[in-house]
Amino acid sequence: MTLDPTGLTASLQGSTAPAGECTTATATLPAGLPTPINVAAYATAPLPAERPPVSRERLSGLTILGTPENTYDEAAASAFLEKVSETLPLYRGSGGFVHPAFYLDQANRALDRNVRLGPWIHVSSTVRHLGAARVGETLQTRARVRSLFERKGREFVELDLAVLARGSGRPLAHVLHTAIYRL
Repeated sequence: MTLDPTGLTASLQGSTAPAGECTTATATLPAGLPTPINVAAYATAPLPAERPPVSRERLSGLTILGTPENTYDEAAASAFLEKVSETLPLYRGSGGFVHPAFYLDQANRALDRNVRLGPWIHVSSTVRHLGAARVGETLQTRARVRSLFERKGREFVELDLAVLARGSGRPLAHVLHTAIYRL
């Protein structure tokens, strides 16, 4: 862990005996307040009634993705906390906070609620937490395709997402999310 005038950074590396280092997670808490996002740059759109199969053509034709909305009530909170094995009480009950990993889950939903995916791989995400939400709020995930590219025969999509509190439009998180949608 390092501390400098730009903030606090912690890294965690995962490894296996046969393969050695296989993953690294880095979290940074910048000094000062987070840089705000321009909410107007993230439009809303209806989710497709029937999800089309994923393709480069389909993704490149989307200027904005359909907007998933999820009410994070006590039942949703309980189910999500069970899924991620979270036991801290600050994420539970009517006054609890929305678990920060739920924002990343919403990035996945923005992709899989707009196109029909086959096997796919979440490659990486950069998440900037901009505000806290409470159990009982409805979250809206607004997304656009930032880039499409191919590497070693695999097709990648990078999404640029804003997670907002519906109603107030209060920004909660900004996510750059990369996935391999065609193996």
